[in-house]
Amino acid sequence: MRGLITLLLALTCLYGQVSLKQAEELYQRTDYKASLALLRDASQHTGAVYCLMGQDYFMLGEYKKATDSFEKALSLEPSNSVYAHWLGRAFGRRAETSGPFTAPMNASKARQYFERAVALDPSNEEALNDLFDYYLQAPGFLGGGYDRAEQIAARIAQQNEAEGHFAQAQLADKRKQFDTAEEQLRRAMDLAPKQVGRVIDLARYLAKRGRFEESEAAFDRAEALAPGAPKVYFARARTYIEHKRHLDKAKDLLVKYLHSDLTPDDPPREEAEKLLRQATGAS
Repeated sequence: MRGLITLLLALTCLYGQVSLKQAEELYQRTDYKASLALLRDASQHTGAVYCLMGQDYFMLGEYKKATDSFEKALSLEPSNSVYAHWLGRAFGRRAETSGPFTAPMNASKARQYFERAVALDPSNEEALNDLFDYYLQAPGFLGGGYDRAEQIAARIAQQNEAEGHFAQAQLADKRKQFDTAEEQLRRAMDLAPKQVGRVIDLARYLAKRGRFEESEAAFDRAEALAPGAPKVYFARARTYIEHKRHLDKAKDLLVKYLHSDLTPDDPPREEAEKLLRQATGAS
């Protein structure tokens, strides 16, 4: 009998591992509903299961359910920096989408969990980046501030020099030091010449400064560096729409984007569809 019980327990554990792996594969293919359905039927709800459920809810825009799931994951593994970071992200989105009475509370919770994630793992680069963004964007009464952002930017640079220059570029832009911002973006690109995102950052900034020919050249460089990359399609289309230029090209790029194989690291299809409606209405 003991042997049978041991076998059943082993099979249950194995089934749980298989279900989580399958759910992760579905998540990577952006099939968040199917991933979530599989996780709900999982035999064991571990921290990893709750975290992936939270990610699925997050990607589906159900931020309250996302925070509930991430809280459960963190309660099971309170020293897990990744779980704390995702919980901060979910509260951040709740702050962005909630009313004026609840937004400050949700924003403060986002900051607290970003800070906790960094304290738990100082090498968590994504948590550092989100904490930097929070300090850069949030008003002082919610714990934001350029001085705090600058301190985090220095920590980012210690781990990733190119990312550190990108953070300094954002600070310079906020301070209206536009030449410095451009210089920092170019230094980031020079340090990581094969990272298409660095070229996109510069292309978008040049467009923001009204230097459209230089922006076009940078986008051409990005496309040559990563032919057929969905992120290039999306960034170029969004830039065109923001500046009300080349709207027909923007629509073509968004259609290509929507037909691409996307990952969770790419902007959601819903954002691309929204931009496509804007381009269609403006043209």
